[in-house]
Order: sequence, then C-alpha cells, then structure tokens
Amino acid sequence: MNQKPTISYRTESDSMGDKQIPSTVYYGIQTLRAVENFPISGIKPLSTYVDACVLIKKAAAIANGELGCISEDISQAIVLAADEILAGKLRDQFVVDVYQAGAGTSHHMNVNEVLSNRALEIMGDKKGNYKRVSPNDHVNYGQSTNDVIPTAIRIGGLLALEKTLFPALSEAVVALENKAEEFKNIVKSGRTHLQDAVPVRLGDTFGAWAQILREHTLRIDRASDDLTSLGLGGSAAGTGLNTHPEYCQKVAEILSELIDRPLKPARHLMAAMQSMAPFVNVSGALRNLAQDCVKMSHDLRLMDSGPKTGFKEIQLPPVQPGSSIMPGKYNPVMAEMTSMVCFQVMGYDSAIALAAQAGQLELNVMMPLIAYNLIHSIEILGNTISALSTKCLEKIEAKPDRCLAYAEGSLALVTALNTHIGYLNAAAVAKESLETGKSLRQIVLEQGLMNAEDLAKVLDLEKMSAMPEYPAVETASTKTKPASAG
Repeated sequence: MNQKPTISYRTESDSMGDKQIPSTVYYGIQTLRAVENFPISGIKPLSTYVDACVLIKKAAAIANGELGCISEDISQAIVLAADEILAGKLRDQFVVDVYQAGAGTSHHMNVNEVLSNRALEIMGDKKGNYKRVSPNDHVNYGQSTNDVIPTAIRIGGLLALEKTLFPALSEAVVALENKAEEFKNIVKSGRTHLQDAVPVRLGDTFGAWAQILREHTLRIDRASDDLTSLGLGGSAAGTGLNTHPEYCQKVAEILSELIDRPLKPARHLMAAMQSMAPFVNVSGALRNLAQDCVKMSHDLRLMDSGPKTGFKEIQLPPVQPGSSIMPGKYNPVMAEMTSMVCFQVMGYDSAIALAAQAGQLELNVMMPLIAYNLIHSIEILGNTISALSTKCLEKIEAKPDRCLAYAEGSLALVTALNTHIGYLNAAAVAKESLETGKSLRQIVLEQGLMNAEDLAKVLDLEKMSAMPEYPAVETASTKTKPASAG
C-alpha cells in the first residue's frame, strides 16, 4: 500500500493566537486566516498585481536599507526574494481570493509573509523566524496597506498598459491601415439607420477604425498620467507616520527606475490615498474604447453576414467550425468574442465607479475590487484586441463584386442629384425607382431631368465615394515599449 507523505508544520502566532502552517508554504498565519475566511470565487490575484506589489516591496527595502531604517543584510535578502518572485518563482504562494478583507490587507500580508520567509531562507534561517526578518517590522517598514495598495493599483495599471493594451492597439492600427490601403479602390454602399446610404470606399471604413483606435490610445495614455503620482509614504492615514523624512521621495525614484516610467510623490499624500479618481478615469477611458470595439465587431459581423442571405461584402477568416449540426458553417467567432469581453469591461467599469464612491473618512476599503477589475480590464481588452488583429483583421478578404453591386443598386445614389434636379424631384425619382424597379438613370433620362453626359458625371461612383483630403491631425505616438518588472 502507498503511504501518504507526512506533512510537517510550523507554529506561527499573531494577535489572535497560534496556528499550524504547513512547513512547505511561504505564506504565514495572516494569509492562512484569509484563505479560511474568504472561500469566495477561487480567483487568485492577477500576476501583474503581484508584480506591482513586489516591486513596491523591493523599492521600499532598497530605500529603507539606504536610509538605515532596516539593516543592510535584511534589505538585500528582501530584494533577492523580490527578484526571484519577479522572475516567476513562488507564484503559487499568492493565494488570497480577490474578494477579501477591505483595503487589501489580506493580500498585502500575503506578499509581506512570502517575502519574509524567502528572505529568511536566503539568510540561511528557517521559515517563520520572524524575529530575524519580520513581515511587519522589516518587509513592511514605513508602509501600510493604505498606501501600498493604491500605489500597487497604479503600478499594476501602468505595467498592464505598457505590456498588453498599448502594443495590442498598435498592432490593430497597423492591421487596419493595411486593409485600408488594400481596399482603397473598392466602392460599397454606405448604410445609415441600417438603410441604403451614399456610396463609400471599403478602405475608408477600415481607415476610420484605425483612426478611432489611435484616438483611444491617446485618451488612455492621457488618463494613465494620473497613475504616476504616488501616495506611497503616506503610511496609515497620509501623515507619513513611522517613515523616514527622505523615504517618500527616494522610494518614488527607485520605483521609477524599476518600471522605467517617471513617477513622483503626490502633492498631497492623504488625497492620493483616499481618492480613487485616477482609477475611475482610466477605467472610463477603457470603457470608451470597449464601446467602439463593440461597434466595430458588430460591423464586421454584419459585413460578413451570409454567405447567401446576408451582406457578404467581406470574408472574415474561418478559424473553427461554426455549428454542431449544420455542416460547412463558419461563424465570426473572433468578433463575437470581442463583444463579450467588451461587455465585461463595461461591467467592471460600473463596479469600479460604485467602489470608488464607497470610501469613508481616511480610507476606501473597496480597493481590492478596484485593483482586480481595473488591471483585469486592461489585460483582457489588450489580449482581445491582439487576438482580433492576428486571427481576424489581418486576414480579412474583400468581395469587390458584391460591394459594387450593392453600391450601384442603392437608391441613396439619388442624393447626388439634389443639387441638379432639386430635393423633391430626386425624392420622386427614388420613389418611382422603388415602385417600378427602373434604375435611377432610366427615370431621370425618361423625364428629361438631365442629359446622359451630365448624369454620368453626377452618378460617378468613384467620385461620389472619394474622401476629401484633410490635413494630418497630430495624435499620440503608439505605445509599444514594455515596462520592466525587474
């Protein structure tokens, strides 16, 4: 018979008593209490959020070591432990559910305990000997959940934007611009109110989407500037209690080097710790992007609808069978997925707004919800746009004949006649065309409203669908540079 391996334990104590902790784990008693208290979703902290918290702890350990607040050997051990985690180790030790104690104390102590116990091992000691390296007195020196967590949301947001969303937007813009060039001479029917409208170029449709995403990149980039002012150093309530006078400036400078982005202490630490406005601002910009992505994905689905009974002006690349019962069916699944993710981002934004107004006095205890929703929104939106680009946008094919047939058959062509025969005459021509099936050209010529030569010039689809030349509009440079997490 196979014998179960023997599990050994260590005893840890806190203000509430003692608990047995498996000797193999790096978290401690406060993390264990949180695991027991919050068996809610099974969702663990996002990797980017862990990175952000560990980067803060690394910067704090360096600053406090240089300022003489903790010993140099402890400072170095914490930094080495942080570097190991940033390199991907011990990730299974961050175990607190995202729905947890207010303000994020449970996750914060999870980070402190893991760093403390790994630092102890690096120094040749055993896990749990907190008299030598304490989660509270050393790893958390001069810090509080109340200034660490809002700073971690800021750093996590910046990391996620630089690594995930900005590169994805850049990728999508390139894909759309390439299709705009490829399809620039294909005339199609425009549609407003889902009814026939004047002709447009298929390439201009894709070019418009590219410009929309460029402008969203600019909006999000501007909003992200709010994330660079840190309340770190405010300690428990924004007064800087138990911090070195030089710590606030020094830790911001060190963090700036670690993520390769200029950061600065907030002008008012208490304000930066209490107000969730920067996160609401970024989330609102994400929601704005999501709304336009939904519209774009729905347009793609309409333009690809068919193949026999829909528009079928374009062919989206088939990526998987579309039906369990109908053979040969392919669905616009990448566009469908895009809409669903965008709806989730909009929902997260609503939750962030509710959480942001729910703070009281010196603290907003709803920060764990904001942290998860904001960073997750950035990452799933970035991953979605990247997948849409590589598996859909880059491989779209046009159906020029179908596009031209719709454009030539559109009653909206009569709009071009307004300035030549008048609006009422044009409306009468359109009505007769719809009732009799005669072409617009035939009716205009039969009624002698215009001669054939002039009519041919007016109903020139190439000319009617050409976009005017506008001066170039300055936009933000596309974000592609990933931030360092080491």
